[in-house]
Amino acid sequence: MDPVRLGRSVRILRHRRGWRQVDLGARAGVPRWAVSLLELGRAEELRLGVIERIGHALEARVIVRVDWRGEAIDRLLDSAHAALVEDGVTRLISAGWVVETEVSFEIRGERGSIDILAWHPTEHILLVVEVKSAFGDLQSMLMVLDRKVRLAPIIARRFGWQIASIARLLVVGEGRTARRIVETHRGLFTTASPERGRTASHWLAVPGRTRFSGLIFSSAASRESVTRRQRVRRTAREASAGSSQSRADRPEPGRA
Repeated sequence: MDPVRLGRSVRILRHRRGWRQVDLGARAGVPRWAVSLLELGRAEELRLGVIERIGHALEARVIVRVDWRGEAIDRLLDSAHAALVEDGVTRLISAGWVVETEVSFEIRGERGSIDILAWHPTEHILLVVEVKSAFGDLQSMLMVLDRKVRLAPIIARRFGWQIASIARLLVVGEGRTARRIVETHRGLFTTASPERGRTASHWLAVPGRTRFSGLIFSSAASRESVTRRQRVRRTAREASAGSSQSRADRPEPGRA
């Protein structure tokens, strides 16, 4: 996050609306001095929630990005996402679902990709699965999922699936942060994904045509991370052992 650029952006958007700092603060539900600090490029002195509320009042979205070793962080996130998708696919196939992954679409100017699209051949249920290794903008996430569910029947035609009902599922990477977010926004998730835990898992195994919207936590990404660390350590030990053996095989000076 570039605090100077962020501050200038907020100031420009505020000026476009003809607002004073106190006006923006009132609309965002934050004190005027918080707006002033942000515009002065001192975002590090404010809580992220305060910055997000100011952005929301301006109809703007604040994006905080973590960069690490070039694109290495993207590879880590991709591997976590892939592990969650694989876990979801395995669970669904074992329960008798027909599964397609990374189903891209472009319909009437709307484009995107569904992580997992599943169909139950007995109950004729279409299931749209959104996979998240970590939460981002919750409102945006749920809006995107709503859009995918709305377009899913059209997308399913290419597979020749007959549909009696549509269900949705959020698969989220297990972790204290993720669970804290769900608990903090309990009202939002109770409305959007009321079925949780064992209830959601049971429905996936024995689906019914009653309306289903669920959320399950998956530890697949954590297991993948542990496996990756173990693999790195094992490789390091093997390299160290090989180096030690190589030194042991060398003849001592004067004995060649």
